Amino acid sequence: MSSDRPTLPARPVPRLSMGCAVGYGCVAGVIGVFAMTATEKAEQLITGRPDCYVPALTLTRLLGVVPSTDALWAWNMAMNYGQGMVAGAIRGVMALYGIRGPIAHFMFTGIRLAIDQTLENYTEVGAPPWTWPAHCQVIDLIHKAAFALVTGYFAERWI
Repeated sequence: MSSDRPTLPARPVPRLSMGCAVGYGCVAGVIGVFAMTATEKAEQLITGRPDCYVPALTLTRLLGVVPSTDALWAWNMAMNYGQGMVAGAIRGVMALYGIRGPIAHFMFTGIRLAIDQTLENYTEVGAPPWTWPAHCQVIDLIHKAAFALVTGYFAERWI
């Protein structure tokens, strides 16, 4: 049986070590979180949607900490940037081994969503996304896509 899809494609020879790719990916992830946060703030100005503290509550539940309401913003930033660095490391390894371009950005959006949803549902802070109103699903997808595009852009340029 023949296929148009190559099973042994020519693979790029990595120019950097795995450690460097992970490091560059972490930094790309931080920049991606900055972009995601900017799109969230712009969207909130338009829609009037309040700040969401699900990331803060997820992190504090993972750590077994009871957060004060004054510290929620700081916990939110810690979770967002921490997850961004972890996800960015994955994107760095993707770029290192030739998983690049629009399809990689699309795939990485799903990875970022999976990280969020797995942690939020494991800690029982969040609800499965299919139970959310449709407009909330769209908004979350747009923000995670912004993260994926910016993180991927920098990871692919540096690696």
